[in-house]
Amino acid sequence: NTIEFTGTLHTTVVKQVRLKNPSSNTLAYKAILVGRDAGNFSLPKGSTVTIPPTKQGFINVEFTIRFLHPAEAVLILISNKVDGIDGATLTFSLKSEVKNIEPVGMMKCKSPCYEL
Repeated sequence: NTIEFTGTLHTTVVKQVRLKNPSSNTLAYKAILVGRDAGNFSLPKGSTVTIPPTKQGFINVEFTIRFLHPAEAVLILISNKVDGIDGATLTFSLKSEVKNIEPVGMMKCKSPCYEL
C-alpha cells in the first residue's frame, strides 16, 4: 500500500493510517520509519498503537513539504505480543509530491538592464 502526501510547497500534510483488528485478542504495534527520506516524516502522536479486539486504531504520519523533489520512505508496523498473540507485520510506502508552489512573499526592485 502507498500513502501519498501531496500539497503545496512548505505545507504540512498529515495522513491517518487506520488499522483494524478483526480478532478477539488485543493487538499492539510499534511504528518505525525507514528509507532515504525517513527523517522528513514523523509520527506526531507517538510510535505505538494498541487496538482492542474487533476495534480499530489509528496512527498519524506527518510530512512537511520542504523540497521540490519527491520524498520516499517506508512505514513499518511491527507487532508487539499482547496476550501471547502476535499480529502480522505491516508495511506502507510513503511518497510525496508537490502539486503547487505559492510565493512566500514578493519583492519589487528596480535596476537598469544595461549600462555602458
